[in-house]
Amino acid sequence: MTETKIKVDDLTIAYGDFVLMQHVSFEVKKGDVFIIMGGSGCGKSSLLRVLTGLVPPAKGDVFINEVNFATAPQAEKDEVMKKCGILYQSGALFSSMTLAENIALPLQQYTDYSDKLIKELVSLKLALVGMRGFEDFYPAEISGGMKKRAGLARALALDPEIVYFDEPSAGLDPISSKLLDDLIIEINQSLGTTIVVVTHELSSIFAIGTNSIFLDADKKGVGGYGNPKELLKNPPNQKILNFLTRGEKGNA
Repeated sequence: MTETKIKVDDLTIAYGDFVLMQHVSFEVKKGDVFIIMGGSGCGKSSLLRVLTGLVPPAKGDVFINEVNFATAPQAEKDEVMKKCGILYQSGALFSSMTLAENIALPLQQYTDYSDKLIKELVSLKLALVGMRGFEDFYPAEISGGMKKRAGLARALALDPEIVYFDEPSAGLDPISSKLLDDLIIEINQSLGTTIVVVTHELSSIFAIGTNSIFLDADKKGVGGYGNPKELLKNPPNQKILNFLTRGEKGNA
């Protein structure tokens, strides 16, 4: 039986009295490329914030590697998050630091590795994302697609079991977006990394997704759950069919 890396059970996300979504339940299995999809305002990014411990759930349970983020003390959550990497929309690189310094940061913070070993690991991570030789470049000196890849190298610095992507294709041209999709698949298949992607981009959804959840803003909950290609073949409702055949712009 495949190991469950993430389990969400009867989740409610609310901001004060405003309920964004409720009764959300799903599982992410080890080795999945799991897509969180939906139109504008459905709560994709809010769900990602809950999964990464930035926002507490109003109700329900969120298990990451069997640790309940709804009830666990902060120290235990921090230990879990050391095994997780996050690639933010912008790449979130520090502009005053070189790429090597950016990628070295988590290694310096969370390990007692020597400077020599950290330097070797930084070069290895950059090579992994196709950026060997760019150690001494600053973020302003590289393209948007390269910033995403450098951000991914940093997300992979601690060899995480789970990597979260927040709208990875945002701001990228179609070619750069396709290269990033290919890189996500390569990392998933070669390293066995479990990947969770927030996106509304149809090309990415079908290219990389092995499982997915569709968030319905009107329903304030789950409108569909399963492999994106299977959802397209046998759509459970008209809204999913419309989304998967035409797409919707914007993000939550």
